[in-house]
Amino acid sequence: MSRSAEQARQELRALMQRGVTLDYTPQGFRAEQPIRQSSVLILFGALDRSLATNPSAAITVAPELDVLLIRRADTLRHHPGEIAFPGGGVEPGDRDLSMTALREAAEETDLDPSGVEVLGALPEVHIPVSNNLVTPVLGWWSLPSPVAADTSESVEVFRTPVAELLDPAARGTSVLRRGRTTFRGPAFQLAPRFGGRIVWGFTGILLSNLFTALEWAPEWDVTREFHLPG
Repeated sequence: MSRSAEQARQELRALMQRGVTLDYTPQGFRAEQPIRQSSVLILFGALDRSLATNPSAAITVAPELDVLLIRRADTLRHHPGEIAFPGGGVEPGDRDLSMTALREAAEETDLDPSGVEVLGALPEVHIPVSNNLVTPVLGWWSLPSPVAADTSESVEVFRTPVAELLDPAARGTSVLRRGRTTFRGPAFQLAPRFGGRIVWGFTGILLSNLFTALEWAPEWDVTREFHLPG
């Protein structure tokens, strides 16, 4: 039986109350720059049902359940062109890391932060390639607002159906070779209408951790590989 979007919301809230241990393997070498405190927003919500494609029979989440993702501009210094959660560095006026995540999401996607219910935060993660200490903030879109890309940082914004990400046909292992080192991690392939792009690295790992902790994910083939340009 498929859980409703409201059931998913309650499960996300319960997950934040009991806590999550993240299984995170860095996907690159450490950058030679000062460490920076950052935050990202992992925002779930409910699409209009007509916008979600037919999920696999193995998927037990509602077809309207979605998560907000962006594609970063190719001109950015770190993680150019990658699919990511909206987010960025802490600024002096930020009261806390939730405010950082909401402010950055508003800047990058034009969403209205007043419509977001903050459910909690995941453990801090160190991303070596940008030397960021990132706190993922989990939210629920209680009152969705229109979104649009900010071309200076984000060039596309996707309200991505979770059922599509959970489909075993969309899952695999990213493979990134840099010199003699190979980095591997859980990854997802977006639907053709989103360009068929690969969600990997920090974003793919966090989504995979969440889906596993929530017991939403069916079995998938870890031997299927998505080879990334070095």
